[in-house]
Amino acid sequence: MKETTLIGSLFKGKIRTYVLGILCTALASIISLINPLIISFVIDHVLGVEPANLSGPLLWLYQAAGAKEGLAANLWLCSLALIGFTALRGIVNYFGQVNASVASESMAKDLRQKMYEKLQSTTYRYHVNLQNGDIMQRCTSDIETFINFLGGQLPQIFHCLIQIAISLVVLSQIHVNLMLLSFLSIPLLFITAYIFFRFVTRTFTASELAEGHMSTILEENIGGMRIVRAFATQKQEIARFKEASEDFFKKDFFITILMSWFWGLSDFLCQLQIGLTLVMGTVFAVRGELSVGSLIVFVTYTSNLIWPIRDMGRVLADMGRAKVAIGRIREVLSQRDEPVYQLSEGQTGPIRGNIKVENLNYAYDTGVPVLKDVSFEIKAGQTVAILGRTGSGKSTLLHILVGLLPYQEGHITVDGMELNTVSKKWLRKHFGVVLQEPFLYSKTIRENVGVAKDNPTHEDIRRVTEIASIYDGIQEFKEGFDTIVGERGVTLSGGQKQRIAIARTLMMDCRVYLFDDSLSAVDVQTDAHIRDSLRDSYHDATKIIVAHRINTLKDADQILVMDDGRIVDRGTHEELIARPGLYQDVYQMQSEWETTA
Repeated sequence: MKETTLIGSLFKGKIRTYVLGILCTALASIISLINPLIISFVIDHVLGVEPANLSGPLLWLYQAAGAKEGLAANLWLCSLALIGFTALRGIVNYFGQVNASVASESMAKDLRQKMYEKLQSTTYRYHVNLQNGDIMQRCTSDIETFINFLGGQLPQIFHCLIQIAISLVVLSQIHVNLMLLSFLSIPLLFITAYIFFRFVTRTFTASELAEGHMSTILEENIGGMRIVRAFATQKQEIARFKEASEDFFKKDFFITILMSWFWGLSDFLCQLQIGLTLVMGTVFAVRGELSVGSLIVFVTYTSNLIWPIRDMGRVLADMGRAKVAIGRIREVLSQRDEPVYQLSEGQTGPIRGNIKVENLNYAYDTGVPVLKDVSFEIKAGQTVAILGRTGSGKSTLLHILVGLLPYQEGHITVDGMELNTVSKKWLRKHFGVVLQEPFLYSKTIRENVGVAKDNPTHEDIRRVTEIASIYDGIQEFKEGFDTIVGERGVTLSGGQKQRIAIARTLMMDCRVYLFDDSLSAVDVQTDAHIRDSLRDSYHDATKIIVAHRINTLKDADQILVMDDGRIVDRGTHEELIARPGLYQDVYQMQSEWETTA
């Protein structure tokens, strides 16, 4: 998706409101040019001797006010006209800003929604590589930067262009040579602003990346404060944040230096232009080529023009920020959606739990194979356990089975359907997974357990929490099921979080359950109770359990032993402990520990 396409989609349904805001801004700019002409008319004609040179409606108003004598006797009418046009400009400008703001804020709402929906639909691998602080910045401050430009700075560009065009017409009718002198610095200001824009855009990019990195470190440390304190790494983390903060400071301060140079140079050009106009206008007035009122018009118009054009540097700086911001937003919105994401875009046949894996190979972006020629078969209702060293590919295999990672080599069938042709939403409706690191929302226990089901009853929640062996523990809390668990379940122990995550998954009533080392933080007795409850309550569901504890695996119908991405052994507990291999080694080691303990 290109930036222009993205911006065009944001304007859909809002273009009329936004254009109305621009037109009101343009009209306010035109009205602002009237007051100097009224002052000039009063000085040159009402108080002076210059002819009126009026026609049409203006001549009719002039005569209705009593012509020169009437206006001279009632100067308050001229003052009233000045006040009236000033008030009218304020009203029109108000409506312009309101309409531009309404349109831009509506775009901000749509853009935030697009970003959130995209993050919900992108692939799991994309989320794995995300930095939370950076993505939060793109969804908040980057959107705000871009929308502020559309709502506030873009109308300013139209304001400047309209004032330049009208001023050229009006001043050329008064004195061509002085008009050319009055516009002498405008090209220089535009060139200076353009050069500044080119430099500052690159600098903004570096600054945004540095701020995103700093935000990521801050988010990580706030979320992992217990780990930081547990390992007493406060000094290291402070030094790490200080380094990132200083990097952001240097890049952001360089922007300040660039802007200071621009403001200083543009201020000098503006003051030089106003001074030149005043001096040369005075010379022309002394020669009789220009009236005093016309000189006031020139000086006022020059000031009205020069300062908005000078502010174009700020506008262009904000344009640079907006360009960088919309580019970072586009990067997210251009990410590929998860394949076969919608229900209608894949098979939705009945799932009973028969799984067959043949010659499965998988590698991440590094190209290093993680799974190598993996093959096995599970009958519906069986319990299969997987044991292996860290990094042997166990979690990757489970992520593929639940559709989080796409596979290209090999075949996986679920009840005869190729896995990558099954709707992911349909698949996950029947495949319940408890990940290695359980995530809990900052809500009540009741809300966390019931999140996977619409309007769960208390009986539903009680049933699954009893199976997960956490019901009695919840009753000990003062608020019971209404206890707030804190962000990521910070108020709970590791075992409590795992069991609540298990209960949440059991609420789905799936045909296949995958447990990725999700009993590692519970004691042996609780582990056994959960497995017995699962066997009794979900005897017809297929269960795949990844674990390092032999007691967790030993009752499985089939145990797969993985090493270096391959299945190096398989069988029942009795078969595997009877022959040399990794399983026997782990069994003997854990048996010795239990005996010693």
